[in-house]
Amino acid sequence: MTVLRAADAAAQSSRSSVRHAIASGRWQRPARGVVVTHNGPLDAAERRWVSLLRCPPRSVLAGATALELAGLRGFESDLTFVAIPEGADRPSADGLVTHWSTQLDYRDVHPAREPARTRPARSLIDFSSWCGNQRYARAAVIAAFQQRLVTATQMHEALDRRGLPKRKGIVRESVLDAEGGIQSLPEADFDSLVVVAGLPRPTRQRRVRGADGTYYLDASWDQYGVAVEIHGLPHHGIISWSDDLLRANEIVIDGPRLLIFTSYAVPHEPAVVLDQLVRALRAAGWKGFPKPLDPVALRRRTMRG
Repeated sequence: MTVLRAADAAAQSSRSSVRHAIASGRWQRPARGVVVTHNGPLDAAERRWVSLLRCPPRSVLAGATALELAGLRGFESDLTFVAIPEGADRPSADGLVTHWSTQLDYRDVHPAREPARTRPARSLIDFSSWCGNQRYARAAVIAAFQQRLVTATQMHEALDRRGLPKRKGIVRESVLDAEGGIQSLPEADFDSLVVVAGLPRPTRQRRVRGADGTYYLDASWDQYGVAVEIHGLPHHGIISWSDDLLRANEIVIDGPRLLIFTSYAVPHEPAVVLDQLVRALRAAGWKGFPKPLDPVALRRRTMRG
């Protein structure tokens, strides 16, 4: 190992030898109390070690940094995220982001991994709390399931321990989606949106036949030639996603104008969903006007459903 606490390096040899190695230029000291046993540029792994060792004892890599080390692809960051014990001094350094935590025991921290880091489930919860928006948080949770880094059981247990972190609801919803538990909920949310907005009521689960089989449309307005499909998490990754696209193509070749919404967009971006649906219906001949979207009424109806 090339990155050490100065105290550990001194214990292996002596204080004077460490001071001499630094003074002669053979070693370098990138941070107070931290030494590197060479004088060349630091690679990414060494920079992570330096960031961690400049933090108080019992600190661990967390969030996006821990997820990258766990193997998550697509969410890498140039910053190094570290969870430090609650109340400890928070060092300041370029590229270092620290967060206090009261929960850094074996349930959330790998007991043997080097450098010390949070487990993937805990790392995802922290990532979701610290990232810029909930859409990005949901994407990370779904990607972690698709890349087989976490299980639903691990996520639920970690969420139960974390109290009320930011975006806990969207993380829990994404976990349920990943384990196949909320397929009907976005459809119920969509029904509520149609009712609250005063749109014509659609036919639900209408059967249509394509070249390679029979399909069921989540909602369709046959008189206007408009239909809606609500897609949840593609459980089998790119293959399932490709199949869904081919299926959608089959529907629209000889069928209705088809709108596709994700299970995230319907409950979390209802104004966007409603706007696109209204424009599609009007383009197909509907002459009505939607009611102003009342978030309170929509929430109440969704909760009753």
